[in-house]
Amino acid sequence: MSARLPYYEVHSFAIPGQPHTGNPAGVVLMEAFLSDSELLGIANSNNLSETAFLVPQAEDVWHLRWFTPAVEVDLCGHATFAAGAIVLEEGLAKGRTARFDTRSGRLAVSRDNQGDGYAMDLPGIGFEPACRSDALHAALGLDAAPEAVFDVTRIHGAHYQMWVVCDEAAVRRAEPDHAKLRALDTNIILTAPGDQSDFVSRFFAPASGVDEDPVTGSAHCTLAPYWSERLDKMRLSARQIGPRPGALQVAPKGERVTLLGHAPRYLDGQITV
Repeated sequence: MSARLPYYEVHSFAIPGQPHTGNPAGVVLMEAFLSDSELLGIANSNNLSETAFLVPQAEDVWHLRWFTPAVEVDLCGHATFAAGAIVLEEGLAKGRTARFDTRSGRLAVSRDNQGDGYAMDLPGIGFEPACRSDALHAALGLDAAPEAVFDVTRIHGAHYQMWVVCDEAAVRRAEPDHAKLRALDTNIILTAPGDQSDFVSRFFAPASGVDEDPVTGSAHCTLAPYWSERLDKMRLSARQIGPRPGALQVAPKGERVTLLGHAPRYLDGQITV
């Protein structure tokens, strides 16, 4: 027997006034989770970097799971952001905040008190100095050595590193070999000071089934504390500058990070399963 599920696509962290920017995320509302294979099948059919699945749990609280087209992941910022926007815009939350119980604990999305967007509370993700790998350097297609390399606390079950390069142009020029990165089982956050923002980044995640993610919330859980300490600022402007750009602001506080931005809805409809 088939069922129809409400479905939405949201462009998280879109640049205001610029259509077709930000990171597309699918949001599926359901009364109970389907099987893991069915959830993965839906995410694969959607063919977005992430699809969020929500099940009501308590007043203003939902159980939230995230799937790429290949795997279930432990944390996804932009799909959480999208889920929060849908819950709040559809009037499903009685208050101004939607809360989500996830593999990464309790997360929350609220209406931004300082603008017409949203604010999301996520855990900070730690990092520590690491040595540069010649193999990863070649796979990233960089034309100069990085200023610094850090190992990032594992999420998505894959090895993560953050590579800091000299300027925004170096981030733009990177031409990664995704097959090599996949073989090295490593996801890379590539970052530098920004020309018109505090910092810029790109995120390559072939080890998690996504070659290059447009605007990555979880990556900013590491970028925010790094750049906050380096620039001695508590609220920073950020841009992710890959083929599909996006913009947000970040505000680290203790072991948490707030991400702020816009989440325009691109479509809504139904999925039949």
